[in-house]
Amino acid sequence: MLELSLHIIDIVENSVRAEADKINICIEEEIKRDFLTIKIKDNGNGMDRNLLKQALDPFTTTKENKKVGLGLSLLKEAAVRCGGDLMITSSPESGTELKADFIRSHIDRQPIGDIIETLIVLVTGYPQVDFFFSHRIDDKSIEWDTSRIHEQCGDIMRSNPKVINFIKNDLRKMYNNFKQY
Repeated sequence: MLELSLHIIDIVENSVRAEADKINICIEEEIKRDFLTIKIKDNGNGMDRNLLKQALDPFTTTKENKKVGLGLSLLKEAAVRCGGDLMITSSPESGTELKADFIRSHIDRQPIGDIIETLIVLVTGYPQVDFFFSHRIDDKSIEWDTSRIHEQCGDIMRSNPKVINFIKNDLRKMYNNFKQY
């Protein structure tokens, strides 16, 4: 995968398959410590000990029609290649939490990618899921969640072009006030 945002989409797809209906996505950047962390936490079915031990094996998958499960192993490889690591905690009925750490300035670190478009893909593609997103750079941060859609757009479907425009404009406004690095 060329961007970290594509890894985020892949992990969220795993969460949705595990029947999560609440997913938290958090990006934390610390300029002085030269660190970038991506955390994704869901309230899905979780994994038992055996599956958790095998989760990073590229030949382990829970998908019936696939023989490989490359997503987690590719994200771990991307983190390790940049001086970081990937940790997963999970238990049945308690959901799963993933944390990927990277050296922020590492020459091999993939760019974060277009987070606004990533969130639009996730929010419109999984209307049954409530998303909470945060992005922090040092002491500045933004927070956004799907309750903003419900407050402003009511019961209009998330795939409605007006709702998509609302999401884009809302996130752009937040990011324009936020990004200064």
